[in-house]
Amino acid sequence: MKPKIRIQLSVMMFIEYFIWGSWFVTMGTYLTKMGFQGTDIGNAYSATAWAAIISAFFISLVADKYFAAEKLTGILHLLGGIAMYFASQMTSPIYFFWILLFYTICYMPTLALTNAIVFHQTSKAGKDFPNIRVLGTIGWIVAGLIIGFLKIEFGPQPMQIAAGVSILMGIYCFFLPHTPPKKQKTTIKDIIGLDALKLMKERPYAILIISSLFITIPFATYHNFTNLYLNELGIENAAAKMTLGQASEIIFMLLMPFFFLRLGIKKMLLIGMAGWVVRYVLFALGNDSTLISFLYIGILLHGLSYDFFFVTGQIYVDKKAPKEIKASVQGFMTLITYGIGWLIGAWVAGNILQKYQVVDAEQQVIGHNWSAVMLIPAIIAAIVFLFFLIFFKDKNEKTETGIKN
Repeated sequence: MKPKIRIQLSVMMFIEYFIWGSWFVTMGTYLTKMGFQGTDIGNAYSATAWAAIISAFFISLVADKYFAAEKLTGILHLLGGIAMYFASQMTSPIYFFWILLFYTICYMPTLALTNAIVFHQTSKAGKDFPNIRVLGTIGWIVAGLIIGFLKIEFGPQPMQIAAGVSILMGIYCFFLPHTPPKKQKTTIKDIIGLDALKLMKERPYAILIISSLFITIPFATYHNFTNLYLNELGIENAAAKMTLGQASEIIFMLLMPFFFLRLGIKKMLLIGMAGWVVRYVLFALGNDSTLISFLYIGILLHGLSYDFFFVTGQIYVDKKAPKEIKASVQGFMTLITYGIGWLIGAWVAGNILQKYQVVDAEQQVIGHNWSAVMLIPAIIAAIVFLFFLIFFKDKNEKTETGIKN
């Protein structure tokens, strides 16, 4: 890959995830300040899950066939930037949800489209893609640092920054290398991964799918409400400090090959799930004084929890699946986690938050019982951990993942 193209694509990835990182983490904090109820905030976060499901159909049935990826990405970001600005002006939960849904329907397809642009420009995806994609994680971190140090987490400014950068990204995309449409035939069965259901008759695969669905509930809770939690505790620059989670994600991603060889799939998946349990217990016990270290450890566990479960799970099902249905299996895994799982997680997290809100004499929300809020996802993660420990058994797990003893 030519250096100029590598720089162009790296900048593309940086901006792509800077946009998401600038509004997603702090939205719950902002909406609480606006007076939205817990269920309203849960509904707002569910827009991303709905959009992820819709975008799967959009990309596979329309985008890949008829439009150049870089031009479509540009148009979607331009439309999304306008929608995000209007969302930042909304005070009604209903209007906010529908405008945010339109925005996420514009944004979520660009995650796959930017990947497609990179893959089209390189013949060495295994070497080039990780080095370019890591700029996306760095973009998310930089967004969090800026939002935190500007101390604008309680206002609409993060969403307005996302709107402005989306429009800049839309313009930038028209100068990216050309990525023509593939014009390949794709059916609805391929998109939702119906062929992957054939593997459900195999117990290890079925146990992993069920576990992935329910572990997404604590996963959604973290992204939806941790920033609000830290701010209510009085932690300064909460958004910036949460970027430690993305930093740890990079570190654990680099360490995964080492652990694969020594632990195997089941132990890695169990460690990932245990990470969610420990994180939420630490959050439930932590405070802004004597036990503030618990909060930092909980944030740093993000890399372990995410990489060891979700990334390891993706690798396992890819090796488990026959060659002809590998794409279908990955599509099904995405639908279960970022689609159905995230929808359930957003709904559960929103109801938990509302149940444990603290109100004053005039019934205005003045805080939340965070110990109770955080213990519930810890319990859910612990149940999933025990379920997986007892029922997941695959004697060939190492050979099926390409790992030799």
